[in-house]
Amino acid sequence: MNAAGHMLGPMHVAITGGARGIGAATADLLRRRGAQVTIGDVDVDAVVATAQRIGAVGLPLDVTSRASFEAFVDRAEEQQGPLTALVNNAGIMPIGPFADEPDEVARRQLDINVHGVILGTKIVLPRFVARGRGHVVNIASAAGRIASLPGEATYVATKHAVVGLCEAVRCELEGSGVDCTCVLPNLAETQLGSGMKPARGIKKLSAEQVAEAIVSALDRPRPEVYVPRSLGAQIVVNAITPRRLRRPVQRLLGMNNIATGFDARARAAYEQRVAPESPTAQDAAELTPVGAGAAPPR
Repeated sequence: MNAAGHMLGPMHVAITGGARGIGAATADLLRRRGAQVTIGDVDVDAVVATAQRIGAVGLPLDVTSRASFEAFVDRAEEQQGPLTALVNNAGIMPIGPFADEPDEVARRQLDINVHGVILGTKIVLPRFVARGRGHVVNIASAAGRIASLPGEATYVATKHAVVGLCEAVRCELEGSGVDCTCVLPNLAETQLGSGMKPARGIKKLSAEQVAEAIVSALDRPRPEVYVPRSLGAQIVVNAITPRRLRRPVQRLLGMNNIATGFDARARAAYEQRVAPESPTAQDAAELTPVGAGAAPPR
């Protein structure tokens, strides 16, 4: 189906960070609309459980490791045929004052949010270009266009990098038959956004709303997709408004408090899970991949 609910054409989509949140919601929606889906995640138990629940194939994946990413793509194609799309969704967002951020936390964000996207894109592009078709969808963030977010400076930097990378790669792919789309959602009600409140007058997105936008982009490729759609106009206005006028409005809307006035207790479990010392997919790389790809779409 397309985003309105019609069946999608034959499609095999791989999704990183697919165990939970936006990745899992996108995988579920794609399965219900007839696509074959392979999800990868550093949390092997969670990705296997999600795959079994929705009828996808679940595989271990550490997006910071070329060997792990190549094995993920190879296994996905061995089990379900050539990929038609890769959704680079894996990402983390530790928050707090920039000067207090440990160097290893900054490196981990860059490794996952930027280098993970670079690795995945480099690995699938030769396959896509050789076939004359394919689609890379990179999940960025509104933070990739609006930098005025105290408390998440490194995260903002990583998402700006994803936006720039996607544009440059898209230009290289012109005429190849391969598409590259950047999806920029606002704050969503996922573990990544736990304990955080959006700006005044803005509602947190559901993971399903972002999934709808991703599936819409897969069905009708375009350079950028904003979630919600009205965000695009807001970003244009933000870009053309002088800073001396823009910043007072941003403070009035509470943008300074999104990543500084958060509920630490509600966010504690997420921050612990994404800490640099947390287990990686490399620890579980020898586990047998589990697939439930034979299950019918729901």
